[in-house]
Amino acid sequence: MKKQSYDIELQNEPKVKPYITVGELYENTHEWVQLAIFNNKASFNRKIKEKELHRPGLALAGFVEVFTYWRIQLLGNSEIGFLNTLHGRKRIHAIATVLGFDLPCIVITNNNRPPAELVEIADHNGISIFTTPLTTTTVTHYLGEYLDAVFAPQIVVHGSLVDVYSVGLLITGRAAIGKSELTLDLVERGHQLVADDVVNITKTGTNRIQGAPSEIIEHHMEIRGLGIIDIRRMFGIRAIRGKKDIHVVVKLEHWEAQREYERIGVDEKNIELLGVPLPLVELPIFTGKNITVIAEVIAMNHKLKQHGVNPAKEFNDRLINIMQDKIKNKEAL
Repeated sequence: MKKQSYDIELQNEPKVKPYITVGELYENTHEWVQLAIFNNKASFNRKIKEKELHRPGLALAGFVEVFTYWRIQLLGNSEIGFLNTLHGRKRIHAIATVLGFDLPCIVITNNNRPPAELVEIADHNGISIFTTPLTTTTVTHYLGEYLDAVFAPQIVVHGSLVDVYSVGLLITGRAAIGKSELTLDLVERGHQLVADDVVNITKTGTNRIQGAPSEIIEHHMEIRGLGIIDIRRMFGIRAIRGKKDIHVVVKLEHWEAQREYERIGVDEKNIELLGVPLPLVELPIFTGKNITVIAEVIAMNHKLKQHGVNPAKEFNDRLINIMQDKIKNKEAL
């Protein structure tokens, strides 16, 4: 089975958020990570530029050659326990060495109480300290998940995204070709609208991308000749969803009589979004063609392939076997 790869022609340049501030981190995560401000908000304007977290155990022991001080610093049982074994000048030296760098902030886990010297030096250097009752592993997971989403590559695509039988269909095509009309028809048939006209796409994993609506448009649609409609109020809360993984790109095209279109489906076409290859279906449309039903079939066919069933390949293999049997029978005569 041959796979053809197509260049993406429907996206802008991928964007990655350059940074967030410590204040944004606290505002967006303090409830579910249970962060409490221990000392001050002095470093709330400092920038966090990476999604990785750091545990400064080696740095506290004096090895700072590879110290990634620009990351959020996590102090768990090991780090606090180590500091508690130090006394006098040794403890002050260890803390001053680490806090002498321009740290964005410090998060202390497991409800550990920081040594007085740590708080004093942090106050002097303008570094905010947060505490949480959660374990270091849990905090690492929660903050890592948040930062992964914040720093994920993003693009904006002109099209519509619909959840059809749990398959995310990204519907694209030239302006006024009927993307919104097809989307509205799918919603009317019980499927869920994710976004129309503007789809914000984020890479959430190595081979996973997710689409969401624009904050301005949300779950509204523009239908030419009618205007703006509110899908949530018109069809109910079940007709919408906030975000959805994208599984298939459906590109609507005007029918061209002289063009040869795929008839069997053995040669699969792929298109890349943010480096993630996705199946591409180029769907020619003309008056009277029921593209809504075809869109549903595209979704169901994708689900079959995910379960190891490929009708086009099976049909092709059966034809080849029949032809080979006929050749063998002729040779036997």
